[in-house]
Amino acid sequence: MPFHIQPIREFLVRPTLPESLSRLSELAHNLLWSWEPIVRALFRRLDSSLWRECGYNPVLMLGRLPQATLAKMGADARYLGLYRTACETYDARVRKGPPPADGRLIAYFSAEYGLTECLPVYSGGLGVLSGDHLKSSSDQDYPLIGLGLLYQQGFFRQFLNPDGWQQERYPMNDFYTLPLATVKDANGGDLKVTVKLPTGDVHIQVWRLDVGRITLYLMDTNIPDNVLPQDRGIADSLYGGDIDTRIRQEIVLGIGGMRALKAMGLNPTVYHMNEGHSAFLALEQVRVLMRDRKLTFEEALEAARASNVFTTHTPVPAGIDLFDPGLIYHYFSDYCAEVGIDFQQLMALGRRNVFDRDERFSMAVLALNTSAYRNAVSRLHRQVSQEMFHDLWPRLPLWEVPITSITNGVHLPSWLNGDLASLYDQYLQPDWRDRFNDSTIWEQVGEIPDEELLEAHRRRKRRLVSFVREREGASAARRQASATEVHRAAGVLDPNALTIGFARRFATYKRATLLFRDVERLKRILLNKDLPVQIVIAGKAHPKDQPGKSYIREIVQLSRDPDLWKHVVFLEDYDMKVAREMVQGVDLWLSNPRRGEEACGTSGMKAAINGVLNLSILDGWFDEAYENSGGWAIGEREPYSEDQDALHASAIYYLLESEIAPMFYERREQTPREWMRRMKQSLMYISPHFDCRRMVREYMTELYEPAHSSHLRILKADYSLVRERARWNARIREVWDRVKFVEAGPGPAGSVTSGRPVPVRAAIDLAGLKPDDVRVEAVIGRVDSNGYLVETEVLVLPAVEQQGSVAVFARDILPERTGRLGYALRVSPNHFDDPITRPCTSLLKWSSVG
Repeated sequence: MPFHIQPIREFLVRPTLPESLSRLSELAHNLLWSWEPIVRALFRRLDSSLWRECGYNPVLMLGRLPQATLAKMGADARYLGLYRTACETYDARVRKGPPPADGRLIAYFSAEYGLTECLPVYSGGLGVLSGDHLKSSSDQDYPLIGLGLLYQQGFFRQFLNPDGWQQERYPMNDFYTLPLATVKDANGGDLKVTVKLPTGDVHIQVWRLDVGRITLYLMDTNIPDNVLPQDRGIADSLYGGDIDTRIRQEIVLGIGGMRALKAMGLNPTVYHMNEGHSAFLALEQVRVLMRDRKLTFEEALEAARASNVFTTHTPVPAGIDLFDPGLIYHYFSDYCAEVGIDFQQLMALGRRNVFDRDERFSMAVLALNTSAYRNAVSRLHRQVSQEMFHDLWPRLPLWEVPITSITNGVHLPSWLNGDLASLYDQYLQPDWRDRFNDSTIWEQVGEIPDEELLEAHRRRKRRLVSFVREREGASAARRQASATEVHRAAGVLDPNALTIGFARRFATYKRATLLFRDVERLKRILLNKDLPVQIVIAGKAHPKDQPGKSYIREIVQLSRDPDLWKHVVFLEDYDMKVAREMVQGVDLWLSNPRRGEEACGTSGMKAAINGVLNLSILDGWFDEAYENSGGWAIGEREPYSEDQDALHASAIYYLLESEIAPMFYERREQTPREWMRRMKQSLMYISPHFDCRRMVREYMTELYEPAHSSHLRILKADYSLVRERARWNARIREVWDRVKFVEAGPGPAGSVTSGRPVPVRAAIDLAGLKPDDVRVEAVIGRVDSNGYLVETEVLVLPAVEQQGSVAVFARDILPERTGRLGYALRVSPNHFDDPITRPCTSLLKWSSVG
């Protein structure tokens, strides 16, 4: 029982290192070791057992290592050689180039970061993606910094009770034994900023975490400056607490993060909201711009939008944070008074229907309204997002809703297994690690002998089996299981059997129990003496998700079936370590979400870059990769309906029975040739195309650089551009109701010959606007059987003459296709540089005159 005494005089004790190993602490405090093998080996060599016991945390390990061991290793010529090599690698990997001359700096905001298992401030795929984003930015020396929250407890640790129900525990993070350091202010003290909440000022301490060349700043409220328990507990746990805690966390992340940047003297030119959790940062941007640049609210909003990027990862409305109007008023009424706007004006930024005063405030809608650049995380997710947010651009065709896509990737150096990397060192170009996007490098995988590639994978599989057995034994002992169950744990899985992996959050849409829909048929597949199959499953359900917890219990109960205990294993406490062992060691990766509800999914990518074949629904990333992946598809490219559950389960069984298992066990000279061909196809295609470094490069060229350029233009003009734009917007809104089509046509009479020009003309009463104030477009395409335009393209019609308030816009179009074609005319304010930056507005009119 802790005993509370005040005052306590604190001091920090650091390990004493031999002079010959003086940089060990420096190397431990930069997460480069999490993906650079030579640096990681340096710590593992000190004491491999202690390395595992300390949760692969070099800072904690150095504190626990006996001085005698450090002294011994400091005099060992072999270890000193490894140390020097690690230091040279470290220096090369963290050395930064000169800062961009134009001041380019991207601030990346995310509620969670999955960087390494010893720092549990992540819950799943979103966090791991954020961590890979930082690592990939480091590899390419991009000018980027990260911001997030430092959770005292992080996400929960999972354990199962004897009946198979998930239980949660929340161990405390000791920040001083993690690779963290407090940020210092100008006086050498800990840097702190404040945000004002209805209960008073909340003080935020800022920590830094070095991720190669990138710095991640994490904010913590559990400090003595905060007296109220609810203030100290804001950053207590990830996605924990009630809705009040959630809004307080998001205020600290968005507004507190902006103030931390200001206090550190950092001036980003681009702000990236990775999901809507940080969208309040835009409100702080507006407040500061109004105060410092004397802008109006509308002007400041225009300036903020220009430099903001928003990435949506949510394919279903239920995944979006929504706050009641009363809660928003409670926390932001003072903000409205400070910036001089009506509360309903603020609420409009977070509402789909600005006239519905009962509608809740959406963080995703706020992010969309305050960002000029918006993207989904796969091509299919782009279509889903365009449909989900179509009501923000109600007059646009669905396909034109201005949300682009950049497909996620995984950080290959973090997830590639060492045995495969050693093979690559032998058979690929020596610089293959740096030429990650060079397809010709990966074509050399085809030169690796099948036998060597297969043996490398078998080593990882034997390692996975040992890992599972050890973990299962520890779990059985912890819950005081019977001697029989403890004994069984040492015999689960066969290192020679076809092994299926399934690991993810146990959200219901992921259909974790689909494989078990027909238990008797599954048993016949698993227990086939000639073609045995086994399944390793891991995942957590949200503490409040009872259906997800029920799925876990159902699987655990089946794994205890007398016939199945060797063939079905549920691994407790899914984390990055469990994920790494699974994606590197199984043979087949199963993914069967409802199509359209998995935004991207990256676990299958991690498996594929390790030569594991995918068996997946055509959703997210796999919808793009399937034909070149070497894997198998479940179902077709069609929207999900409930009757597909039985069909998809049957398809899985059929593929396992008739194709996958027979192919795996094919033995011609001891090597399954077709399986190895597919394995190489997966490695050659997935590795370069779904590497996170490719993803980050696309963010840089497609979103960050345009946003940075927009910011520079505004800054160079001393904000006169946004002042003019705000005045222009007001003028447009004032007259838009009077803008109308007077004439549209003439259309082609009867049939025309392909390649011959068709004149298109529109006369529009501009109600006093200039022709340059509007954009007149012809949307041209094929007319389908329902009379709708499909396969469309958009052509801009230039102004050719003006008579009073009526302007004429015209051009010839050249139909290249034959068949039934058509076009429609529309006019909109010409207030965006690129269609993808089109603001959320319904100011668009279609011609209704002939």
